[in-house]
Amino acid sequence: MEKSPLGAAAVKKSDLTQRKSVGARKPSVVSAGALAVAIMSASAAAAAGAEMSATDTAQVATTQVMANTSPRSATSSANQVLVERRTPSYWRVTFNNPPFNIFGPETIPQLDTVVTAIENDPNLRVVVFDSAVPGFFLTHYDFVPPLSDSTGLPSGPTGLHPLPDMLVRLSRAPVVSISLIRGRATGVGSELALASDMRFASREKAILSQWEVGAALVPGGGPMARLPRLMGRGRALEILLSADDIDGDLAERYGYVNRSLPDDQLDGFVNALAMRISTFDGKAIADTKRLVDFASLPSDPEIAAGWDAFITSVQRPEAQAKITQLMKLGLQTNGEIERKLGHYTETLTQD
Repeated sequence: MEKSPLGAAAVKKSDLTQRKSVGARKPSVVSAGALAVAIMSASAAAAAGAEMSATDTAQVATTQVMANTSPRSATSSANQVLVERRTPSYWRVTFNNPPFNIFGPETIPQLDTVVTAIENDPNLRVVVFDSAVPGFFLTHYDFVPPLSDSTGLPSGPTGLHPLPDMLVRLSRAPVVSISLIRGRATGVGSELALASDMRFASREKAILSQWEVGAALVPGGGPMARLPRLMGRGRALEILLSADDIDGDLAERYGYVNRSLPDDQLDGFVNALAMRISTFDGKAIADTKRLVDFASLPSDPEIAAGWDAFITSVQRPEAQAKITQLMKLGLQTNGEIERKLGHYTETLTQD
């Protein structure tokens, strides 16, 4: 079992003991046990509550959170998660793993560092997740590393595997999380958006998808637990079992996202909302969110069941055959396949 690759191409497993480093242009190294990210403040950071101009934004120092390991697939980059501190109370977290923003086991320690920082910064009120890769918000799990690279990772603080652990912790953090979706949010991207407190999508450019059933997989990041709470059982099953692409307008009608907006209005709307929330009292935000969580969040066992089902499903011959077909078509290498994944999963044979 531990030797099974997630997909058709397995690569050599690297040391799971990973050191995390942070900084602006030249990250400084901290120990793997560090519980917070050292985030560099811009020398001329705008005051809390002030709208930032394009020039201001360009002056803000960007933290590159990285795991000190070699990329394990052709789709991986060393610095996949960028943190921009716009004000002490408002951060941007940007996914930057071109060409397709694929999420893999090497991404996990990078995002975990950020989630830990979000949980522990007393000044932070709101964080916005977005993408630096045109056409892709965040996509599916990486099918190149061997399965052991994922199953061998230690559990997170909740006791869950670190991927669902991070999503659960993000939902429960005393900080408001917002996903700004421009491009494709597929698999893990959809699941991170669902774990966020709010989701706003580009009307013209957003595509959301839980594509896994089309490849004989079970989604692993909790959408079976989260989607029915957002849109009802029937629509949740339609999203999951059709494994098809959902555009911004339909996502809004179904409750997949809060709103879809014209693409040229999306950034301004999300930034204004985030800045507004960031000026409010942190204790009032945290307590209000905590009480909403009681009524709306799935339990840890519900989330754990989804991840366990994913790991089981990926080892089935049917899933291995379909992933092999997709890899031969160009999954993770061909932009056409990644952009139209819903279409190409429909073309897979049953062999």
